[in-house]
Amino acid sequence: MKIALDAMGGDFAPQAAVAGALLAAERLAGKATIVLIGQEDAVRPLLPTTGFAPDAFEFVPASQVIEMGEHPTKAFQHKQDSSIAVGYRLLHSGEVDAFCSAGSTGAMLVGAMFTVKTVPGVLRPAIANFVPKLNSEFGILLDVGANAECKPEMLEQFGELGSLYAQYVLGIAHPRVGLMNLGEEEGKGTALTQAAHQLLKVNPHIDFVGNLEGRDLFNDKAHVVVCDGFTGNILLKMAESVYEILAEKNMHDPFFDRFNYEAIGGSPILGINDNAIIGHGRSTPMAIGNMLVQGYNMAASGIVDQIKATFKS
Repeated sequence: MKIALDAMGGDFAPQAAVAGALLAAERLAGKATIVLIGQEDAVRPLLPTTGFAPDAFEFVPASQVIEMGEHPTKAFQHKQDSSIAVGYRLLHSGEVDAFCSAGSTGAMLVGAMFTVKTVPGVLRPAIANFVPKLNSEFGILLDVGANAECKPEMLEQFGELGSLYAQYVLGIAHPRVGLMNLGEEEGKGTALTQAAHQLLKVNPHIDFVGNLEGRDLFNDKAHVVVCDGFTGNILLKMAESVYEILAEKNMHDPFFDRFNYEAIGGSPILGINDNAIIGHGRSTPMAIGNMLVQGYNMAASGIVDQIKATFKS
């Protein structure tokens, strides 16, 4: 198996990216090759010459970089030799099994839509993220930023996508799905959430447990939390801030330590024809390493085939 990494993506690239690749290579030894994509003069000198198997790493040159401040669509179209564009071409051609980047989120979404494309039947892909659960490891929150405005049918599909990911990647046999809302009662919420509730409760592919309130995000009422990307991004950033505040006050707890984005690695794009993961812009080597391992787990699970089969039916 081959897991590709945009070695030029992130605030601390390429140093943090390559260092993270080394961490992942140790954990994936004998299972996967890490394919680093980037500018040769910047990346090659950082690669180890000893200590790893010959097939631990591959390097693919890409002369351009899509910067964080660039317009995602224009940059992706005009910089076809960028590390993100090259990574998506390798993914689409089947030369790699997953592609990870801590670079431009917008460019990663553009590449997902224009190069590997959405699974037939999926209205819009969603970005998912892990949320710590009190009595279990992690649940899934989606969408966390791909779609600020949604239709009810999109939220219904997010429930299906999240449920499949929870089942096949996280190993949760019977994932429960909930809809983030401002009250538990069925009639509560906006026109969007009220309509989405009606669709979710009759969907045969999921175990829908009803509306969730903000206080339910970290408890075990639901393994999969569904919301629009605007709401999800706010919830995600709030959750990340919990860890940062506690760390600043030198307060440590095993549960709250799981709020650290470094432990999670990245956010999978669900509903596209291949495995792609977006990392935090300020990803450290630890975060990069975990993102690559997450990419391996995602590819090994066959989640994309499961999504295709579900939406084909």
